[in-house]
Amino acid sequence: MTLSDRLADAPPRPAGRWRTSLRLVVAGVFVGVLVVVLAGQWRQARPLLGRLSVPVVLASWALVLAGIYATFRSWRAALADLGGSLAHTGGMRVFYLGQLGKYLPGTVWPAVTQMRLGRDYRVPPRASGAAFVVFMLMLIGTGLLVGVPVIPLLGRDAVDEYRWLAVVLPLFALALRLARRPPMPAPLSLGGILRVAGWAVVSWLCYGVHVYLLARQLGAEGGALLWLQCTGAFAAAFVSGPLLLVVPAGAGIREAALLLLLGSTVTAPVAAVIAVVSRLLFIVGDVAWSGVAVVAARRAVSAPGSLPPGPS
Repeated sequence: MTLSDRLADAPPRPAGRWRTSLRLVVAGVFVGVLVVVLAGQWRQARPLLGRLSVPVVLASWALVLAGIYATFRSWRAALADLGGSLAHTGGMRVFYLGQLGKYLPGTVWPAVTQMRLGRDYRVPPRASGAAFVVFMLMLIGTGLLVGVPVIPLLGRDAVDEYRWLAVVLPLFALALRLARRPPMPAPLSLGGILRVAGWAVVSWLCYGVHVYLLARQLGAEGGALLWLQCTGAFAAAFVSGPLLLVVPAGAGIREAALLLLLGSTVTAPVAAVIAVVSRLLFIVGDVAWSGVAVVAARRAVSAPGSLPPGPS
C-alpha cells in the first residue's frame, strides 16, 4: 500500500450532531413531498402499487445504486484531474457522506461537507470545491444533453413547460469553458473532462432503465422508444431540481416534473407512482452507499499499516 493510499484510508472523524438533525429534516421533507405527489392521483394510483413486484423493485434499485456509483466515479475523475489524490475507499467516504448535504436547502452543502471531509485525507479544500463545481456542471450539462432532445417526444405539455431547458444548455457549456481557466487548482484536461462526462452519461442510462422497468411493470407499453422517453424525462426532471437552489435535493420539483414529462407517455397515476417509488429508491440508495462507505473506511483503518489522519 502506497503512502497516498494510506492517507486516503485514514480513519473517519466522529460524526457531528448535524447528521441527526439532517435525518429528521430529510424524513419530514420527503414524507410531505410524497404525500403531496400521490394525493392528487391516489384513487387511481393505489391499485397500481400492488402491481410492483419485489424482483422488479429490487432490479430498479440496483440500477439506481449503479447510477449513484457512476456519479461517484464522475466526481472522483474531476477531483483527480484537478490534482486531488484520493484512494477509492477514502473517496467513497468523502463523496457519499458529503452527498447527504444535498438534502438541505441549497446546493452548497455537499461542497462544504466534501471540503471538510477531504481535509481528513490531505485533499486541499480548493481542489475539493473545484471538483464539486466541475462535477455538478458536467452532471447537469449531460443531463440537459440527454433530456432536452427527448422533450419533443413527450408531448405538447412537456414542450410548453420545459422548453426553457434548451436555453439553459448553452449557459452550462459556457460555464464549463470558464471553469477550465484560472483560478482552478490545476487546468482541466480534455481526457479528464471526457472521463467526468462519460461516467455522468452512464448514470443517466442507469436511471433511465430504472424508470423504464417501473413503467413496464405498471402497464406501459413500448420498447426502445419508451426507454428513450423514460431516460430523457428523468434526466430533464432531475436537472430541474438543482437549478432551483433553495429546494432540498430537488424535493417536489423532480416529482412534479416527472409527472408532467411522463404524463403523455404513460397515464398520470402511473407517472405519480413512478415518481414516488423512484424518490424512495434514491433515498434508500444514498443511505445505503453512505453506510457502505463508512464500513469500508473503518475496515481500511483496521488494516495493518494504516495511518491516522493529520490535523485539520
